[in-house]
Amino acid sequence: MDIVRLSSPKPLILNGQKIAADIVAEVRNSVEHEGITPGLAVVLVGSDPASAVYVRNKSTRARECGFLSRQIDLSADVSEAELLRIIAELNADPVVHGVLVQLPLPRHIDAKRVIESIDPVKDVDGFHYANAGRLSTGAIETALVPCTPLGVMRLIKEAIGPDLSGKHAVVVGRSNIVGKPLAQLLINANCTVSIVHSRTAEPEALTRQADILIAAVGVPKLVNASWVKKGAVVIDVGINRELDAAGKATLVGDVDYGQVSPLTSAITPVPGGVGPMTIAMLLQNTLLAARRAQQGAKA
Repeated sequence: MDIVRLSSPKPLILNGQKIAADIVAEVRNSVEHEGITPGLAVVLVGSDPASAVYVRNKSTRARECGFLSRQIDLSADVSEAELLRIIAELNADPVVHGVLVQLPLPRHIDAKRVIESIDPVKDVDGFHYANAGRLSTGAIETALVPCTPLGVMRLIKEAIGPDLSGKHAVVVGRSNIVGKPLAQLLINANCTVSIVHSRTAEPEALTRQADILIAAVGVPKLVNASWVKKGAVVIDVGINRELDAAGKATLVGDVDYGQVSPLTSAITPVPGGVGPMTIAMLLQNTLLAARRAQQGAKA
């Protein structure tokens, strides 16, 4: 008698491009129907090509959604005092609801001081200590939350549904931009959360327990098949440049997609997974900041 072997079901490929486009459409519709004009100001210091492209994309998407979009380009040798002066002007401008300073900044500028100079109600990147504190204490309804973690949460819920209660989530990485705020969001969603970092002994022992595994460390293909529990949802935040056999640069994530994908129930590709979500959530944050400003003006 022949034995029929059933192949494992293919994983759900979480299409960040499509989901982000849906979010942008929701923002655009809200702007049209609510009669509100969110204002977003993006400050770029220097001429780093990658940062310039990213900032241009943010400004373009903002205009497409009916935002008032301002891009302020400064030379790499601008003084910290001048940058702080410009931020103070934007803080005081009533038509600007979101202020974003593109990172990284030149070495002579203290990035922490710059971030803390942004009015927390306009901090659409969600990096200000006031917003970090609100998130860490569970006061999400009053916070502005970092965009990439927000996008990751949306992708996870696309895979699992709105209720994440009881899921074991493991975050690989502890940065202030992704790892830590994402862990807080997962805790607030009633997950059991572990954080793996460079000093963790035997990280694979923890990651193999994960129902939800998020890699956000910037190490190409760090997470391989031995790190993953069968049926896990795997979210790859990493975007790394790697040379292929022909010497051509390609983008790869922190997850070895070829090895890991067959084991998962859902996974994000690189590129086209988490990346597009960040700008979409930035637009959502700016709309939220504009709504709060409007409500405050009416109060």
